[in-house]
Parts: sequence; C-alpha cells; structure tokens
Amino acid sequence: MNFVFISPNFPENYWMFCRGLKKHGATVLAIVDCPYDSLSKQLKEHIDECYVVPSLEDYDALVRAMGYFTYRYGKIDWVESNNEYWLAQDARLRRDFHITTGITIDHIADYQSKSRMKQFYAEASIPTARWQMADTAENAIRFAQTYGYPIICKPDVGVGASSTYKLNSEQEIRDCFANGFSQPMLIEEYIPGTCFTFDGITNSKKEIQFATSHHYVGSIMDSVNSQDSIGCYSLIDIPADILEIGTRCVRAFPTRSRFFHFEFFRLQENRDGLGKRGDILGLEVNMRPPGGFLPDMINYANQFDIYDIWAQVMIEDHVLIPPHERRSCAFSGRRDNVAYAHTEFEISNRYGRHLKMMQRLPKALASAMGNTVSVAVFDTMEEVQEFFSYTLEKKHETTGSDL
Repeated sequence: MNFVFISPNFPENYWMFCRGLKKHGATVLAIVDCPYDSLSKQLKEHIDECYVVPSLEDYDALVRAMGYFTYRYGKIDWVESNNEYWLAQDARLRRDFHITTGITIDHIADYQSKSRMKQFYAEASIPTARWQMADTAENAIRFAQTYGYPIICKPDVGVGASSTYKLNSEQEIRDCFANGFSQPMLIEEYIPGTCFTFDGITNSKKEIQFATSHHYVGSIMDSVNSQDSIGCYSLIDIPADILEIGTRCVRAFPTRSRFFHFEFFRLQENRDGLGKRGDILGLEVNMRPPGGFLPDMINYANQFDIYDIWAQVMIEDHVLIPPHERRSCAFSGRRDNVAYAHTEFEISNRYGRHLKMMQRLPKALASAMGNTVSVAVFDTMEEVQEFFSYTLEKKHETTGSDL
C-alpha cells in the first residue's frame, strides 16, 4: 500500500502516524514544505521517501509531488494530512489522482461548513443552536431580539474559535458588521452549556474502533479571544448518553475510515425551544484527530499507542484493542498575561508523579491551548478537579475551577 502523508512534521507529534503506517506494512511517502535536513530523525526513519515543496499552499507543487510518487511507486492508495487546514486540499488530490479512500471533494463541505453540519445534525435528530447566515446588522439585531443576547458570530468554515465573536448588544453587532466580512459568516444563539467531545476512529463500514470523550474547563472561544485560561480532561468511562449521541453522529456524517472529533454542548439550564438542563446539543464535527497534543493525552490515559491504532485501521480496516486500565488525562493551559497563585515550579513539585509533560507551546497552538501547559494523569475525577483548582487559581482567588 502506498500512503502519502502530507505535513507529517507539523504538528510535531504527527511523525508517529508515519511510524504506525510503516509498522503495518505501508510504503510511507511524505510531502513537506521545509528543508529535509530540518526533519526529525524519528520522522526520517519512518518514511520511505520525502518530497519537498516550496509551500503546501502551492497546489501545482503538490500535483508534481504526487506525480513523482506515482511514477516511482505506482498507484497511490491513500493521501492524508490529518490536519484541518489541509483537508480540502487532500480531497482535491484524491479526485485528481483517482484515490477512492478518504474524504471526497464532493463531501468536504459536510465536514467543514458549519451551516452544512447543521443539516446533518437535523437529519440525525440532534438539536443545535438556532442560526442564520450573517448578512446584515439589521437582520442580526432582529435575530438577537428573538433569541436574546449574547449572540455568536463565526465563520461558516473555520478552524477552532478564530474570528469568532460574542456580541452582547446592538452596538456590538453594528461594530462587528461595520466593515463587512472577508468570508461567509453565520450567527447563532449563545448556548449556556459546558463543552465536550466524542473522539475516535472508524473503519470503512463506519464501525467505531476506538472512542473517548474530553471535557473542557473554560471556553475555547474565550481562551482565543480573551486569552483566558483553558483546560481539558478525558473521562475514565463514557456516559451512555454521550456514547449514544456520538454513535448517532458517526452514522449520520460521512465518517468512513476517519479519525473523528465531534464537539457538543450540555445545557446548563432549560432553554425554551431548544432543550432542558442536561440535554446534549451538536456544536461542530471535525474529521481529523483532536488538536495539538490530545492524541498523546489519549495514549497517557489508556497506556497504548493511538497512532498505531489509527494506522492499523487505515491499512487492515479493523483493530482489536485488549482490555486495559483507563485513567483520566488532563491538561491545564496557562496564559502569560494572567497572574496565577502558583508557579510552574510549585506545580511540578506538587504533581511530579502525575505529570507527563510541562512545556511552552508554539504560537500556532498557544492561541487556543495556553502559553504553558501541564499534562497529568489521575485515577479519579476528584484528583482532576483538584488539579485544575490548583493550577488555574489566580492570585487573590479563593475558588477553583468547576468540572
């Protein structure tokens, strides 16, 4: 099997996908946009050949790379980046090189357009925030008058919470719309809820081979826009309602042979016309691994290799994961602009035996996940709660974060 992996050097941990592919018998061909000598030793050891392009934005250069690999190795069976930013480009290459595995260009909007996602959620009988496209300030004001302030304005196609705005008044709406938008935007009602994910891997029959659930401490939108602290932790066991609605999403969306990352809200209060406190609403779907180092967090929580599991499913179409001990892995993301009650040294000293990593993040990840992160593993949810209370406590604060 010839497998072309695009940008396995970023994020840094993605070389491990190549390791898994190589282990399970694939010929691994990499396309990168940096000098070959700058690649890590681990990545070089787990690819058969590497093609360097001036920029991954240059589609013609990617076509030349794919043509070269086809000439050298024969038909390409897979092309994948596992990166949200390149998903549409991956799909375009599949069409142009007649590759039948992975997302097709005809379905890419089903994964990336938030308005299109809403339709799929509706077909799966999963409620979502009420919405409309952001056309004029007057229409947005009428929307807010119907559903209440604040309202959310965000790109129809976008990564994370970038260019996402929480608008609290008529004047803020007018200011937001004053200069127009450079891309299609939508507005939706604000959901008073906690955010969680359903993450996993499917085979070509949409059968879930592995799944887990991560819950957020704080808001990703506020983390990006207000530079607030952020945290995330995995559940030791997936509750029945999360497993049921997550499985429904897998069946509703085109999810064959994918790593998936679904996001949901759980209502914190009754909401007329939407649901009762505790109900689950659909937020977004992403057909790639959870971002940043969350795949490593999955490994820490389960003591296995999720990169290898993904590779085995892609190549063999199934995997049997033996029974294993599950724990909760949590990350605490701290901001440089926030004065915290405890230093990184104190965190390291207090949680030393639990810590798996403590490091500064590059700018591309720090926007959503914090400038400095601490990742730790715990046996109980009570320990997780105490971890967040301690690591995210601000100076002069007396209360901690709630899970």
